[in-house]
Amino acid sequence: MAAIKKDKPYHSLFAGATAGAIEAFVTYPTEFVKTRSQFGGKKEGPIKIIKDTIRTKGITGLYSGCTALVVGNSAKAGVRFLTYDYFKQKLSDSNGKISAPRSLLAGLGAGMTEAVLAVTPSETIKTKLIDDAKRPNPQYRGLIHGTACIVKQEGISGIYRGLFPVMMRQGANSAVRFTTYATLKQLVQGTARPGQPLPSAITFGIGAIAGLVTVYTTMPLDVVKTRMQSLDARAQYRNSFHCAYRIFTEEGILRFWTGTTPRLARLVMSGGIVFTVYENIMKVIA
Repeated sequence: MAAIKKDKPYHSLFAGATAGAIEAFVTYPTEFVKTRSQFGGKKEGPIKIIKDTIRTKGITGLYSGCTALVVGNSAKAGVRFLTYDYFKQKLSDSNGKISAPRSLLAGLGAGMTEAVLAVTPSETIKTKLIDDAKRPNPQYRGLIHGTACIVKQEGISGIYRGLFPVMMRQGANSAVRFTTYATLKQLVQGTARPGQPLPSAITFGIGAIAGLVTVYTTMPLDVVKTRMQSLDARAQYRNSFHCAYRIFTEEGILRFWTGTTPRLARLVMSGGIVFTVYENIMKVIA
C-alpha cells in the first residue's frame, strides 16, 4: 500500500501531461480564434477570422503557435493534476472526501503553481506567435526561432509578460473547474452510482459542465492576459490594471467577454477530454 501511494504523484503527472497534450492539439483552432479576437484594433468575429486565416495561410494557419501550446499544456496539465492531487490529499477528510471550499483552495493552489512553472511562458510565446503570424511579413519562423528572438530582444522577462493576470486566471480557472468537477462527481457517485467508477460518457459530461462554468467566470482575466502578452503590449499598457482600465473605458465592459464563443467551445471540449483521458489513464496505470 505504501508503494502505491509513493507512485501516485508520478501517475498524476504522467496522466495529466498526456491528457493536456491531447486536449491542446484537438482544440487548438478554437484557441487560435479566441486569441486573435482578443487583440486590440478592429473587432473580428470567429467566422471571419477562420475564413481570412484559411484564405491567406491555409488550414495550417489555424495552428500557428500550436507547438508552444501543446508543450506548455502538457506541462501545465501535468503540474495541475500533480499539485491538485497533493493539495486534495492534504485537505480531504478521513474518508478521502473533500468539501467544496477546500476543493476551491486546492484548485487555486494548483492554478497558481502551473501559472509560474508552465503556463505563462508557453502562453506568452503562443500569443506572440499568433500576433506575429497575422502581420504581412512575420518575423518568427516557428517555436524555437520565435522563443530565441523573444528572449534575445526582451530577455527572460519577455516570456513572462502578463505573469500576474495569468496567475489570476489560472488560479481562478483551476479553482472553479476542479471544484465544479469534484462536487458534481461526488454528487453523482453518492446518488446514482455509489462506490462505482463513472463511465467515460458521464466523466466527459461532468468535465464539460466544469469547463462551461469556468469560461464565464474567468473571461475578463483571459482578455487582460492576452492583451498583456501581445507584441505591442509594452508600448500600450503600464501594467495589468492599466490594461483593464483602458479596455473598460475605451472599449466597454462587454469587451472583457470577447472570444467567449471559441473559448467556450475549447473549454467545454477541454474539460471533457482532459478529465476523461486522465481518469482512464489513472485506471490503467494506478
